[in-house]
Amino acid sequence: MKLRVRQKASTIGTVEHTRKIIKGLGLRGPGSEVVVANTPSFRGMVKKVLHLVEVEEVADEAASSKS
Repeated sequence: MKLRVRQKASTIGTVEHTRKIIKGLGLRGPGSEVVVANTPSFRGMVKKVLHLVEVEEVADEAASSKS
């Protein structure tokens, strides 16, 4: 399983740590979307910015065809 993470809100007005997490996930702004591995490190990053993103679990083969 992989995680599809979509940014739904801007990072304007947020603390620098939050902006760095969003950038570390590979997101570039509202509406951008990335598929990341379902590992404890990525899950921890997503948990910190859950108020700014939407998360969906996807199968490995579906994620690779989308990218």
